[in-house]
Amino acid sequence: MTQNAITTLRDSAAMRWIALLLLALAMFCSYIFMDILSPIKDLMQETRGWDSLAFGTMQGAETFLNVFVFFLIFAGIILDKMGVRFTAVLSGAVMLVGGIIKYYAVSESFYGSSLETWFTNNLNYIPLFDELGVSPFYRGMPASAKLAAVGFMIFGCGCEMAGITVSRGIVKWFKGRETALAMGSEMALARLGVATCMIFSPYFAKLGGQVEVSRSVAFGVVLLCIALMMLIVYFFMDKKLDAQTGEAEEKDDPFKISDIGKILSSLGFWLVALLCVLYYSAIFPFQKYAVNMLQCNLTLTEADPNTFWGGESVTWVQYILMLVVAIASFTSNFMKQNKGLKYGLMGLAVVALVVYCYMGYMRGTAETIFAVFPLLAVAITPILGNYVDHKGKAASMLMIGSILLVLCHLTFAFILPMFKGSAVGGTIVAYVTILVLGASFSLVPAALWPSVPKLVDEKIIGSAYALIFWIQNIGLWLFPLLIGKVLNSTNPEGTAATELDYTWALVMLAALGIAALLIGIYLKAVDKKKGLGLEEPNIK
Repeated sequence: MTQNAITTLRDSAAMRWIALLLLALAMFCSYIFMDILSPIKDLMQETRGWDSLAFGTMQGAETFLNVFVFFLIFAGIILDKMGVRFTAVLSGAVMLVGGIIKYYAVSESFYGSSLETWFTNNLNYIPLFDELGVSPFYRGMPASAKLAAVGFMIFGCGCEMAGITVSRGIVKWFKGRETALAMGSEMALARLGVATCMIFSPYFAKLGGQVEVSRSVAFGVVLLCIALMMLIVYFFMDKKLDAQTGEAEEKDDPFKISDIGKILSSLGFWLVALLCVLYYSAIFPFQKYAVNMLQCNLTLTEADPNTFWGGESVTWVQYILMLVVAIASFTSNFMKQNKGLKYGLMGLAVVALVVYCYMGYMRGTAETIFAVFPLLAVAITPILGNYVDHKGKAASMLMIGSILLVLCHLTFAFILPMFKGSAVGGTIVAYVTILVLGASFSLVPAALWPSVPKLVDEKIIGSAYALIFWIQNIGLWLFPLLIGKVLNSTNPEGTAATELDYTWALVMLAALGIAALLIGIYLKAVDKKKGLGLEEPNIK
């Protein structure tokens, strides 16, 4: 594109991708906080008295207000009425408030306070919610878990609002261009937050040889401050774009409640929403238990803290290697004109990944093993997004992702326990399965989210994303809780945190993948019959 052809910020490839980077960095920080306690589930049980039910109930609380108070629906209406930039900054502020509350809940300052006494004596019975069996609290739930759940609810409102805002923002900046590549790239960077969380949450919790779980949450709160700053910068970029284009999201063609009926009348929308809730319910809740699952199924010997492998510096070395894997593999996708550099970067990524995996084995910690989860996704997401943009086949990709999901969960359930006692064999099986699961995860956002604009009118895209996220949130609320209940019911009372049997919990997640596959097959048939365009390329 020549300079004369660039009339607005989004006509400049550099400006489009800078806007995307700001949104992706905000989501990167939010993803870290979302799972900040996941890799230290065992420490929460040992230091705060949270058993699997308390842990799962608190984790599921993240989406409680979104589901049962319909906050996500309101978020979609806010987005359609107020625009991307206002909603982006609002979501960042809400996430930060929730994060601060959760930090206080797990800090030493909370213990012995009058607030702890209040939470111990209250919220043990919530009218109607208890009768329906959907209360975010229960009698006997630790006070710290209750307050943490309150903070996580508020954070969840902001996080999901940010999610639909980012999706709408990408459509705004990339429509008619590389939409799937942009969405896939955003998710690839955001999911590095999962790996960052897995590595640094235990690092901060055990810093200096003294366990203090609140340090991990404090690390997450700092990152939420950074996320808010990224969204404020995006605010000004988006405002300048609207000034150049003459667009005014807040005033043109205002949103009406009746528009929701247009969305709900679309069969394609319902199939995409159902596939989304089934698939994501088998991934995000699993992430919250994955480290503990590995602790229970692998024979790991944690390195002596007086050696390099057990020291604090190895954490930073591993993280640098992880960044090398992510950056080199991601960048290699854009080096089509220079084959030598392309394959050189791919080779560097492979070598760095092998070294990272070896270091994870030598450290003997489950969290560093699971941290490879997003790395293969980072490498192939641009490929998949580019393929959908130019070749299509989105519905087919959703089916492939579901098949891989089922295979991975069944491997964790039945094959990985067979290697109990074999440190090398179990670690290899775990690494391969986790990498494949991450690849499966990359198939869905690259194919699913860019398909939504094909199913609904542009004016109500924000509300369509909100409805999908709301339906998704039902699963994200329910399944952390169900996993905790399954673990409590299939393991004798008093079972050590690292000796739990995860078989039936994993079978339940595999069943979700099978259901998602069936929906994907039907979606492809409907697309072929009704011509929804899901198998067609985004760029024509």
